[in-house]
Amino acid sequence: MIDKTTSLTEAAKLIKSGATLSLGGMNLYRRPVALVRELLKTEVRDLTLLNFTSSYESDLLIGAGRVKTLRTCYCGLESFGLAPMFTTLATAGKLQLIEETEASIAFGLRATLAGVGFMPGQGWIGTDLLKVRPDVKVIDDPYTGQPVVAFPAQQVDVAIIHAPIADRFGNARLLGNLAIDQELSLAAKCVIVTAEEIVDELDAPLEMTGLSVTAVVPTPRGAWPTSCYPHYPLDGEEILRYIDACAAEKFEEYIAASTR
Repeated sequence: MIDKTTSLTEAAKLIKSGATLSLGGMNLYRRPVALVRELLKTEVRDLTLLNFTSSYESDLLIGAGRVKTLRTCYCGLESFGLAPMFTTLATAGKLQLIEETEASIAFGLRATLAGVGFMPGQGWIGTDLLKVRPDVKVIDDPYTGQPVVAFPAQQVDVAIIHAPIADRFGNARLLGNLAIDQELSLAAKCVIVTAEEIVDELDAPLEMTGLSVTAVVPTPRGAWPTSCYPHYPLDGEEILRYIDACAAEKFEEYIAASTR
């Protein structure tokens, strides 16, 4: 058993320019905001973000010009509207967007976990998604003869997952609303866990095993202003403050204040 605890600064060094980065959590819940803010202090750029959903934490990276390509099902702030910097840069054509759905990401990660180049499914049959994603092929099922979509494997260089509690060895509990964090923790080449609380050792049941974890960072309030049950709820006032700052073209001032 290896003690994998480290600091935010050292953990951020594991993420390199040009990497494919996945951020755990779901919408405005349990997002790894603290490590994203730490990453903004570095020179890392040209990232590909591959997220099941993208929200506040992704918008910080996008607005700071660190993201070259976004692959996601959704980028927004739930009832607060679309993510403002994503909307601005995507509309201006300054952000490469690759259309994904729950099916393409889930099947793509399954393919990676299985060690194959694709995973078949019927999720896009009869939709226009195949027109905007010519890289995704339709093949005949060799057993039934019916057409299936060959979803390509999704490669992840680094996954960052925020947990309510973890131990020094990388085992973690997510306490519900798992999103695809378990799959990310197994598929990514490097896995960083930030946690509200670090204990010496966790007993079962565990949602994440430390065997695949590279680093563990003690990070109280590491998901704020998104929520992290049972530690704190969503801070809607801070989300509104962020939206107002973006609307007033003060994104850089907001980032400067939040990364001191």
